[in-house]
Amino acid sequence: MSKYAQISKYLIAFLKDEVEKTGLKNVVIGLSGGLDSAVVAVLAHEAFGDRLLNIKMPSQFSSQSSLDDADELCAKFSLMSETRDISKLLKAYDIEDMSPLRIGNLSSRFRMVNLFDVSAREGALVLGTSNKSELMLGYGTLYGDLASAVNPIGDLYKTEVFELARYLGVPDSIVNKAPSADLWEGQSDETELGYTYAKLDAVLRRYVEERASQQELLDEGFEKELVDLIIKKIYHNQFKRRMPLIAKLSSRSINHDFNYPRDIGL
Repeated sequence: MSKYAQISKYLIAFLKDEVEKTGLKNVVIGLSGGLDSAVVAVLAHEAFGDRLLNIKMPSQFSSQSSLDDADELCAKFSLMSETRDISKLLKAYDIEDMSPLRIGNLSSRFRMVNLFDVSAREGALVLGTSNKSELMLGYGTLYGDLASAVNPIGDLYKTEVFELARYLGVPDSIVNKAPSADLWEGQSDETELGYTYAKLDAVLRRYVEERASQQELLDEGFEKELVDLIIKKIYHNQFKRRMPLIAKLSSRSINHDFNYPRDIGL
């Protein structure tokens, strides 16, 4: 069995186990037309069939190609979907003087509001679509795209998600296009980050998985600017990867002493 066949099999079983142990049977995903949400949608469809609902949430800043790609994915895998346009929400919020970054963060949070509302309506869990590269670099919106109940691809680097997508049969229109959160016209993940995911992941793997030191990375020939950027982002964005810190004032503080494993046999 190939590497990605094994990963796919494991993640489908993971999704079934983690969702059904909550007592819920349905799941919901925000489907953007991008790579990460496409991979999670295909995995979730294998796990839950028609108990998966994909929510498309375009805005006035969304590209038509992203909507077309999402539709192509739904058609190929017979995915159930629903469209909830967030344009009116953004128009109701005075965005004329906002920077693209603020508009992007606001859009991401409006989309998550929609997803959790649908999850309440459907009795469903929201599945996350952030990959490990994004999580380590803090490249996501807190309480926006980073919010979810279960994330099947959070331990896969972006370059691995590309390979998994190819194995799963995600359409070439999605796999081959430049990665983008589609938060504003012409937005590109790699342009914002300053490096390709291939270069970022090479350093991340050495630093995170293999515990290479900063000096070892430099000795191996990695660019100093790239290494410094990655290490800085990893540590500066730790707050995005954990629950809010609670000041300890009692003998059993939440997330300090009152921190049971997820599975306690209830």
